[in-house]
Amino acid sequence: MEEQRSSEKEKTSRERGLLYRWQGYSCTVNPEKVLLPRPVCHAALGISHGVLLTEDGLVYSFGDLYWRHSSRSQALSPVLEGFVGGQRVLRVSAGSFHCAAITDDGVVHAWGENANGQCGVSDLSLVPSPTPVSIVDDETVPPERVWILDVACGAQHTLALSGKHEVWAWGTGCQLGLVTNVFPVQRAQKVEHLSGRYVLQIACGGFHSLALVRSLPPLKSSRQSSETCGQCRQPLYTVIDKDDHVIISNNHYCPLGVELTDEKQGQRSNQGSPALMAKTELSGPDQQVFTGLFEDFCPGQKALDGSCRDDAAKKETFHQEPAPVSVTDSSAALPKNLKRTKTKSSPYPDEQALKDYLRRMSDQSLSENFEAVPTEGSRPPSRQTSLKDRCRVDQHDKPMFPALAPLTIRDVTNLSDVAPVATQSSASSALSSQTGRDALPLGVSACDDSEVKDRAVSCQDSLTGGGGEEACDESQAKNQDSERKCLEANKSASLSDVRIEDTDGLGRRRSLPGLLSKGFPKKVGASTLTTSGVSKTENLFPSLYTEVWSWGRGQDGQLGHGDSLPRLQPLCIKSLSNKEIVKVVAGSNHTLALTAQCQVYSWGSNKLGQLGHMDSSTVPHLVKVSEGIRVWDVAAGQTHTLLLADGDCIQPILYYSGKQVQEGQDSHASTCTQTPTLLPFCMNLGYVSSVFAGGLNCLALADQNAMGFISTLHELASAERKLYCTLSRVKSQILRPLLSRESVSSCLGQTSMQLFQTVAGCFSRLCHLTGQHAISLNSFLQNSRDVKTLTILKKADIFLDTYKEYSVPLGNFLVMGGFQALVKPAQECFGKKLELAQKLLELKEKDASPSDLLLKLLYMPLQHLCDYGRVLLKMTACFDVSSVEYRRLQDGCLQYEVLAHLVSKQRKDAEATHSFWKNFSGKSLESLRKPSRRLVCESGNKDLTLQNSGRFSVNTFILFNDTLVHAQGTIPSKKFFSSHFIYPLATLWIEPVSDENVGLLGLKLTTPEESFIVLASSPLEKGKWLRAINQAVDHVLGLGQNGQVISPSGSQRAEPPVSRTATYTFTKEGRLKEATYNGRWLSGKPHGKGTLKWADGRVYCGTFKHGLEDGFGDYMMPNKTLNKFDRYKGHWKEGKMHGFGTYWYATGEVYEGSFQDHQRHGHGMMSSGRLASPSSSSVFVGHWLNDKKAGYGIYDDITKGEKYMGMWLEDQRQGSGVVVTQFGLYYEGAFSNNRMTGVGLLLCEDDTAFEGEFSEDWLLNGKGVMRMPNGDSFEGIFVGEWGSELKVVGTFLKPSLYETETEVKQSKTPQVGRYAVPAEQKWRAVFEECWSRLGCEFPGQGENDRAWENIAVILTSSRRKQTDSPQMLSRSQCKLLESLEVIPQHRGSVSAQAYDIIRRYLIKACDTPLHPLGWLLETLVTVYRMTYVGVGSNRRLLQQAVEEIQSYLRRIFQLVRFLFPGLPEEGGFIPESSEGAGSDSLSDSSQSDSTQQGWIVSSSSLLLPILLPRLYHPLFTLYSLEREREEELYWDCIVRLNRQPDLSLLTFLGVPQKFWPVSVSILGKEKEQVLPSTKDACFATAVETLQQISTAFIPADKLQVIQLTFEDVTQEVQTMLGQDFLWSMDDLFPVFLYVVVRAQIRNLGSEVSLIDDLMEPALQHGELGLMFTTLKACYYQIQHENTTCF
Repeated sequence: MEEQRSSEKEKTSRERGLLYRWQGYSCTVNPEKVLLPRPVCHAALGISHGVLLTEDGLVYSFGDLYWRHSSRSQALSPVLEGFVGGQRVLRVSAGSFHCAAITDDGVVHAWGENANGQCGVSDLSLVPSPTPVSIVDDETVPPERVWILDVACGAQHTLALSGKHEVWAWGTGCQLGLVTNVFPVQRAQKVEHLSGRYVLQIACGGFHSLALVRSLPPLKSSRQSSETCGQCRQPLYTVIDKDDHVIISNNHYCPLGVELTDEKQGQRSNQGSPALMAKTELSGPDQQVFTGLFEDFCPGQKALDGSCRDDAAKKETFHQEPAPVSVTDSSAALPKNLKRTKTKSSPYPDEQALKDYLRRMSDQSLSENFEAVPTEGSRPPSRQTSLKDRCRVDQHDKPMFPALAPLTIRDVTNLSDVAPVATQSSASSALSSQTGRDALPLGVSACDDSEVKDRAVSCQDSLTGGGGEEACDESQAKNQDSERKCLEANKSASLSDVRIEDTDGLGRRRSLPGLLSKGFPKKVGASTLTTSGVSKTENLFPSLYTEVWSWGRGQDGQLGHGDSLPRLQPLCIKSLSNKEIVKVVAGSNHTLALTAQCQVYSWGSNKLGQLGHMDSSTVPHLVKVSEGIRVWDVAAGQTHTLLLADGDCIQPILYYSGKQVQEGQDSHASTCTQTPTLLPFCMNLGYVSSVFAGGLNCLALADQNAMGFISTLHELASAERKLYCTLSRVKSQILRPLLSRESVSSCLGQTSMQLFQTVAGCFSRLCHLTGQHAISLNSFLQNSRDVKTLTILKKADIFLDTYKEYSVPLGNFLVMGGFQALVKPAQECFGKKLELAQKLLELKEKDASPSDLLLKLLYMPLQHLCDYGRVLLKMTACFDVSSVEYRRLQDGCLQYEVLAHLVSKQRKDAEATHSFWKNFSGKSLESLRKPSRRLVCESGNKDLTLQNSGRFSVNTFILFNDTLVHAQGTIPSKKFFSSHFIYPLATLWIEPVSDENVGLLGLKLTTPEESFIVLASSPLEKGKWLRAINQAVDHVLGLGQNGQVISPSGSQRAEPPVSRTATYTFTKEGRLKEATYNGRWLSGKPHGKGTLKWADGRVYCGTFKHGLEDGFGDYMMPNKTLNKFDRYKGHWKEGKMHGFGTYWYATGEVYEGSFQDHQRHGHGMMSSGRLASPSSSSVFVGHWLNDKKAGYGIYDDITKGEKYMGMWLEDQRQGSGVVVTQFGLYYEGAFSNNRMTGVGLLLCEDDTAFEGEFSEDWLLNGKGVMRMPNGDSFEGIFVGEWGSELKVVGTFLKPSLYETETEVKQSKTPQVGRYAVPAEQKWRAVFEECWSRLGCEFPGQGENDRAWENIAVILTSSRRKQTDSPQMLSRSQCKLLESLEVIPQHRGSVSAQAYDIIRRYLIKACDTPLHPLGWLLETLVTVYRMTYVGVGSNRRLLQQAVEEIQSYLRRIFQLVRFLFPGLPEEGGFIPESSEGAGSDSLSDSSQSDSTQQGWIVSSSSLLLPILLPRLYHPLFTLYSLEREREEELYWDCIVRLNRQPDLSLLTFLGVPQKFWPVSVSILGKEKEQVLPSTKDACFATAVETLQQISTAFIPADKLQVIQLTFEDVTQEVQTMLGQDFLWSMDDLFPVFLYVVVRAQIRNLGSEVSLIDDLMEPALQHGELGLMFTTLKACYYQIQHENTTCF
């Protein structure tokens, strides 16, 4: 098997890479086959030698090899060349007498003649073997070796193309393009003039050089900048930035080899050289030509008409240029204000020169985009002007253009030669007519420069064509002849006269990126340009936007600039800028350029006919070949040219022009052919893929047709080249003339005109892609031929998308009758029979209608899809079925065949739709005719009828691809309908109906606004319509908003989904009239997430259920009065606000709470700020009923500084309530109609109290008692306002002399809270909402299992909602929700372990507001803080605040017991199990003191640790205010006592001396003796422990701190007195009193009161209760200590 494969491989090798050699073109020439062991892949020829490269990377030389130091210098057979290291060679080149090669490591090797340094090796005149050439970039730090891609050799020089697509040169002569006069150049140097440009190819003639450069979008400039050279357009001065200064240099050197006279000196500083700048003079001041507008196929009609100019006008303008002059002093060209002031002290410009320079630079235009050709000697626009509008041509009288989006690679078109340029009067309309993707942008992204071409065309180009694709047009040849003659007529003059009309008006070459056109000179010695913007797809899609640059000797015109002058640096050949040059080659003294349209341009020496035409030419001239011959490869020898072309058959043919070589013929009497002559032996060579020429020799590289693979490749490439040439001619000769006619717009109408422009744009994109593909196929044939890299396979998506994008608008144009409307203007352009279209289509029949010709012409490119599929299928026969290539080809074939079938179907659908509209005479449905709408089917008079329709009514149903139309009328024969109804398919549901009333032929149609039944004429008709409508609906649902298929498998479904996403606008009367809904649907009703927009501006975004808002949603409603929006975000039910939500009013008020039936109902908070009422700002938290305040609530009037806490009814204070003010007043009592009435209690800050009757706010009116702070009181009748005058009729009472102050206060102080709302009645709505969320209608009444199910549903839905929201949950929050979704064990009795699980679950549940208990706790904390913070921080409210917390605990505990029924009641006992005996999970404070160990269950022990930390701050503040006077007395004593040392304080407090520490340990050190001066050392551990009482929140934790303090004291005493010591209260109290004094606890009285009020009853009588009593006694003892002695 291995031997068989080896033999097959050898056989295949012999069939490809065959090389043939010959000289001349006579019939007697017999090509000689060059025999090598391996196939040849590349070759190069010199004057008398050649080099060959084989597929395995070996290089062979033959011919006169005189540089080899051996007897075989004249090698008749190829000789193998040896390379150091045995590297594989990738590329070879041959000069006149030297050779070069590139190895796979990117290194150039050269050998041969080196007398002029062309081999890059020093000290050797002959280099016998390949020697590496060192190419190093010194500008990088550190210097780097340059990677080389290609190399070209001339007579005395060598060029190399680097991996960065820069050109490097070495050797001798001006053809190097280097700024030097020292020759030879033996070390490679960069050609700086091409730096920054993307060079695609290099070529060398005998003494001239060429570079094919990719061009970029032009930056338009109307005239030459004063800071650039008038000849080479380079900066006249440069700037070098140093650390602290700037060097400005004017040492500019013009590289063009021509000096200017003194007469042009002044002109050079003010305007560009007329040789290279756009002409500005016009015949009149009103005749302004706008040359900066980029347009393709979408110009306005006036612009198109106005762009046409006569050639004579162009010639007249051309000859009006000034005579050439020269200059000898280069420094004189600088502006006067830029000349340096020469001083001895500094080599730098003075400050004024620098300022002038910077000012001039700021006036420079920021970019040269879209600058028109000025008239009357106008100057370039300033930088400031450009900044105002970068697309504005002139601020005075030029139109303004909007900035369009940059092109992407898929938007690339080749329209620059199709759409003429608009004039000033119509430029705006021209741009406004561009719509959608087909309105090609004005700027192009730098990253897509490989796909970008200059689309600016001058008005002169609109007649001549401006492109290279009109090769077959005779008028083009005439224009080129006249242009060439004009150029050659001036070749005896200086360079400034010999030029080509710059139709683009370029201020720089298009190949140079915009980085150089920013108005600031580049730094010297540093490269400021990069080629990073090169598209990555360039290897697959060769660029068609190219320029040809040439330099070197030009004595025979081989440079192509219209003269015979030399060029020291590269200069662009402008006449080739729009010709799509893809390859350049050079002979000894002539040059050839190959275009993408398979045309060849030649120029230079023509002494022996090597140019392919009769005369010599100094400018590019088209080589004429027979019609239908397409040249795709060229080669140039010393005196001849070789062309490789396509003929009538697939096999390529060869053409020869130039010197005839015959044996024995005198060289001075040579014969030649001046026109390309077909070589008769070419058909015997096989399939030629490349040709080479050099000296007098010719080489052809051919392949034999192995298994048909080579012929298939050539067939594909030939068809692609032919297609591109045809498409280019259609574009230039058909589409562009049609678009330039004003009658086209009037004939087509606005819609069809826009479609025609779109079709033309898509046609151009397709044409461009075809051209790129044709060139890539040429490269494919000449290189790897790996099927996997075939462009139509590797980038099939680009081809498929381009064809799809062209097919769709073309079908739309057909539907709208565009081809019929286009006939008249087409006949005006091309004659009645459209002979040109017939010629392009190559039709034999002559009776085709004009509209059919136009239709076939534009549909012609789509037929090429079948060719792709056929050729790919043909290639599969050349590979094994199991190979990767076979699978790739099969997949590609299937893709193109599927697309071809789709395109064919689209055409048939478009033709059927057009026929329908053509035969439809009724105008009532004309509004339904849309470009993208296609007919699916149409019912006859009786095929489909409406149920219960009238006897004489006519109902016709028309199914389009997007809508179902129901037309009604009375004259069916004339198809006249009085009305019609449109039903979009996306919101249409159909189902068969079979019942007694309808029968078996009914179909029910459901739409968002109605449902009806239609009857079919037969079961077959019923099935047809059911299937057609379902398929049409499914197809619509499978399309995205941009028309792209998003559900490719949708067509396979039998029925479309019942639930779908669609958009619909309601039209019938009702609440949704003129509203648009976009979202999910279910059987004709909005169901799921969606957005509903009303015509009046209302918007709802949220969930729907059966057509109504239901679930969570966001609703906005405009307020026309305030010009703002009301907004509600919350829950809905059956179309109304229902549940919890937030409402933002336009007035500035915000309500957050519960809703019911669009009204505020339940618990909620209303905030009103300054926007709502500038004079008031308030907050209400409480219960609402039917949109009004009702029940208990808190109203905080921030403006007045009052807070009301009480009952409400009908938005008024009604019932018991409390009012506190910012001035310390406290009132509690009854309210009625928002006023204080009846008996109430009023307390002042100074403890003055009044209890009696009130009639108004703070107005006393009736009986009452007023008590003074000192115990005095008034009893009687009071009349007057509190705080002002009071009238009292009554008795004044003085306390008894024998009563103590305490007794007086206790007997006379009124009881606070008697008239306040009881704690159990507060916030009922909050708890009812929590019960409701658990599924209970009333508190405690409901099913336990249902409550847990509701909790799980709430958590899951809330978690999903939070996930979809922008504010994502953290990982810890997600884990918390996941743990809460697991329902804990809640059945049966509760053990100690289960009790601990319940406690932990409650902690987690209360940590998240998504849980009902968490929401409850969060709401309670909010209302509690609203009540007792701010003005509510009144010491009179302390008892109510404590009672409110205790009420919370009781009611929450009721909820917990409902969720966990096995939990004991308040005070119940849970015995500790043996498993949990060692567990410390429960607080020790809950342990029972009984003999049986266990836990006493209480709301305080279970819930207070969760609730109190959240309420601690406002509660403790109230305690502090209540105990303020006691605390002041306590703290004064503490301060006094703490001034004393330890022993003195122990003595004062009566601590027995046996408890005095003798020595103490300080900071872990050794014990130190306690001295009389020692302070804060005794019992220090216990003091630190007691100080932690302020950091604990709940009473149990505070008691724990007290217990630890006692333990620390006991431990220290036992250390001194022994472990058997037991305390007595007489000993314990003074010691603990010392610890309390040293602890210096601030607000100790508040701490004690908080513990006393909230301590669990089970702890009051145990050991902890005794310790707490001791602390309380110490607090009171300290207050009464006599500290005056201190």
